[in-house]
Amino acid sequence: MESNEIKNLDHLKKLTSLYFRTLKPLNDKTQMNAAQIKFLNYAEMGCVITDMLKLCILALNQNAHQVSGTYKSAIDVALILETVLQLIPTDEFEFLSEINYLLENSNVND
Repeated sequence: MESNEIKNLDHLKKLTSLYFRTLKPLNDKTQMNAAQIKFLNYAEMGCVITDMLKLCILALNQNAHQVSGTYKSAIDVALILETVLQLIPTDEFEFLSEINYLLENSNVND
C-alpha cells in the first residue's frame, strides 16, 4: 500500500507542475503569490482600472444616472470581462478534475 501512496504522491507532484500556473510564488519569503494579468499597453491597463472604478461607483451609488454624467466615456464592460477571464485558473480546474478522477479510481480499487 505504501508504494501505491508514493506512486500517487509522485503523480500529484507531476500534475501540480503541469496545472498550477495561475499563481506564481513571490521570491521574497512572504509566502505570497502573484497572478499576472496581460495588457496590450499602459493605455489598456489604464482603461481597465478606470472602468473598474467607475463600475464600482455606479454599483454603490443610488443615483447612478447622476454619476454616469460625471464621466465622459462609457464603461467598457467587455474589457472588464476579458480581464476577469484572465484571472480564472483554468489549469487549476483541470488539476482538480484529475485529482477527482484519481480519488474516484482509488476508491474503486480499495
